[in-house]
Amino acid sequence: MNDIGAAEINSVHDTKVLLCYLLEKLGEPVAEPQLYEAVRDSEVINYFSYTEALETLLENRSVRRENRDGETYIILEEKGRHGADYFNDTIPYYFRKQLLKAALYYFARLKRERETDIEITPKENGFEVNFRINDADFDLMRLSLYAPDEEQAKLIREKILLDPAGFYSKVIGFALENAEEKIEIPNE
Repeated sequence: MNDIGAAEINSVHDTKVLLCYLLEKLGEPVAEPQLYEAVRDSEVINYFSYTEALETLLENRSVRRENRDGETYIILEEKGRHGADYFNDTIPYYFRKQLLKAALYYFARLKRERETDIEITPKENGFEVNFRINDADFDLMRLSLYAPDEEQAKLIREKILLDPAGFYSKVIGFALENAEEKIEIPNE
């Protein structure tokens, strides 16, 4: 990390602006625990600034909480949207970029995890990594892989979760390009 990378926003005002900025860029309500996880992953806002800023935004009606299916969501209100637009340029680009990048990575990871079921099962001589890549109403792929130990099984799981669509594409590409083994007879 560079010098600015080690820094974090400590001002509650700046944190409020960043939270409104993030909610505006995401363009949809965010489950409260997910909002915190995304902010935490950015490493630019500490917990205390985050909690104080969020409570202040709720009090001044820049954001609101809404319960949906047992989950609490944070929703950006018009006042918060105007504040983010007006004060956005007062926050260094680095912090805005880090926060948005961390949030987009976080939500992309959640989406990949929803679309891919992976289970590691101990077997007599190692581990079996069973996974399923889902599309809306059906399975795109079901596959079982052997791993000699739990560490390798976990590594396989993590690598598949990094890019399930890419993994699927490579397997399909290999299957479609796979050719019959060529048998060569030596000249006598």
